[in-house]
Amino acid sequence: MTGFYTLLYKELMRFWKVSFQTILAPVLSSLLYLLIFSHVLESRVEVYEGVAYTVFLIPGLVMMAVLQNAFANSSSSLIQSKITGNLVFILLAPLSYLEIFLAYVGASMLRGLAVGLGVYGVAAWFYGPPPHVSLWAILFALLGSALLGVIGLIAGIVSDKFDQLAAFQNFLILPLTFLSGVFYSVHSLPPVWQFLSHLNPFFYLIDGFRYGFFGVSDISPYISLIVMAASLAAISGWALWLLKSGYKLRH
Repeated sequence: MTGFYTLLYKELMRFWKVSFQTILAPVLSSLLYLLIFSHVLESRVEVYEGVAYTVFLIPGLVMMAVLQNAFANSSSSLIQSKITGNLVFILLAPLSYLEIFLAYVGASMLRGLAVGLGVYGVAAWFYGPPPHVSLWAILFALLGSALLGVIGLIAGIVSDKFDQLAAFQNFLILPLTFLSGVFYSVHSLPPVWQFLSHLNPFFYLIDGFRYGFFGVSDISPYISLIVMAASLAAISGWALWLLKSGYKLRH
């Protein structure tokens, strides 16, 4: 596994060397969301009984930051390597496709979780922490960062230029995260939109993660766990097949 550790270290150093951009900037963006929405809606919205809207909002913003940055890490790293031509050094090295997969996804998880911890720490410092953090929150944070790291890897493989990668970000990741219940409970939506929300896989991540803080959710956390575990297994199988076949990498 020497090759895996070497590639993982390279990917970690890649985003850590520019941590002001890759970690601090997303934390600041999430804090701005929190400041704006809490100022406008704090006295007008109560989702869970006895839970202030700002406190309700914190877990959603934390998970949104985890998802977006996990995707950004693996996708941007791979597309940059393809465009600059240094991907050949990874392909020529004695690395199995499984080692490549684990290194890219592992680095993406660490970046996503680092940003999520930063958002949680800053938000808790300003507004006080949510009531408690259970193992459910940790489990869904790990699942979410892994899933988006794999999706980012697939996006980097199938994209040939930054414009194509931006399409993944703008037309898939952003809409799914913003419409997953980050800023609201789906129970407040009309029945049609509740049904559509349940078709959004990110909804199960947000809802399960929030359950880890408040013990309340729009759907059973066990259902969310099963849905997300199955999604991660399926999407990981696809990514491993792409790496093994060399699609748009070796061919």
